[in-house]
Amino acid sequence: MDSKMLRKYQMQATILKSVAHPTRIFLLEELAQQERCVCELAELVGADISTVSRHLTILKNAGIVRDDKRGVQVYYNLQAPCALSFLSCVENIIKINLKTQQELVA
Repeated sequence: MDSKMLRKYQMQATILKSVAHPTRIFLLEELAQQERCVCELAELVGADISTVSRHLTILKNAGIVRDDKRGVQVYYNLQAPCALSFLSCVENIIKINLKTQQELVA
């Protein structure tokens, strides 16, 4: 593997790691429905604003969401809706694994 390929895979891994948390997956699904301010997301998650902001920063640094500061509020929206396709793929893998496990038990 050459250095260009390695860098590509490192970038892909960074993006995958950014969604590898239940709260961040929840945030993506919420932002797929509509733009939201951090305060709304914090309430939905049930966590303080600083914790939710940290999760959103990880998603933003990965290029998945973007922010828009309006006065004292920061609003987020989904910049890469294709991330939801990946999450659908993950759900399909879960179903396949569950079916395989059920077949093994039966």
